[in-house]
Amino acid sequence: MAKTVRVDLNCDMGEGFGAFDIGNDAAIMPFVSSVNIACGWHAGDPAVMKRTVRLAISHGVAIGAHPGLPDLQGFGRREMAITPEEAQDMVIYQVGALDAFVKTEGGKLHHVKPHGALYNMAAKDKAFAEAIAIAIYKIDPGLILYGLSGSELVLAGERTGLKVANEVFADRTYQPDGSLTSRKQPDALITDHFLAVAQVVQMVKAGTVLSAQGTLVPIQADTICIHGDGNSALTFAEQLQKRLLKEGLKINAIGK
Repeated sequence: MAKTVRVDLNCDMGEGFGAFDIGNDAAIMPFVSSVNIACGWHAGDPAVMKRTVRLAISHGVAIGAHPGLPDLQGFGRREMAITPEEAQDMVIYQVGALDAFVKTEGGKLHHVKPHGALYNMAAKDKAFAEAIAIAIYKIDPGLILYGLSGSELVLAGERTGLKVANEVFADRTYQPDGSLTSRKQPDALITDHFLAVAQVVQMVKAGTVLSAQGTLVPIQADTICIHGDGNSALTFAEQLQKRLLKEGLKINAIGK
């Protein structure tokens, strides 16, 4: 695959709820080019959504909606027996809520990235992928759909007429088919910052990733996801940004 000279660095944010403050949004925001803000179902609440939108606007980063399954206790990471139509309704409801905060704060919604189990369901199931893509298109055909690189979600977005961003993960391991290793597996996460940064550079510049089984997998890296809720998340964000810039890459939101 062609080498990438420009890449987006995104982070999931706004994951606090009520009295619970999760992540380090304010500190990490300067190191990313786009953010995915929880819409109140798997995490977040109206006050957190508004505060995070304001923070993103003040830093000039692209704002995305991060809709998930209605599973606050499970953080939206547990699959639910829903229909594609229900998934579509859930996305419309949540994106609409986040978009309202963005508009009232003087900003513009840039993209949508499903969260957790909803993201994984749409990555492998064509019907769910199409339902979500159509929901986003109906809200605003100018929105960008972030989906797992090469997945059904990305393909559905392209068929629907949306601009898509193939997403890769800095701190996750991959399977030979390009899917993420299940979080239920002990080797799902990469905790060594050096290895995680090296994986990102390989994905972006070489267009490949080494699977957990040791095979090279072709991959397209339009946007890189980092997680902001770990103890060393800020340190990693700084290290990754520094290395990408050193490699001669430009960090910009998709379409910016």
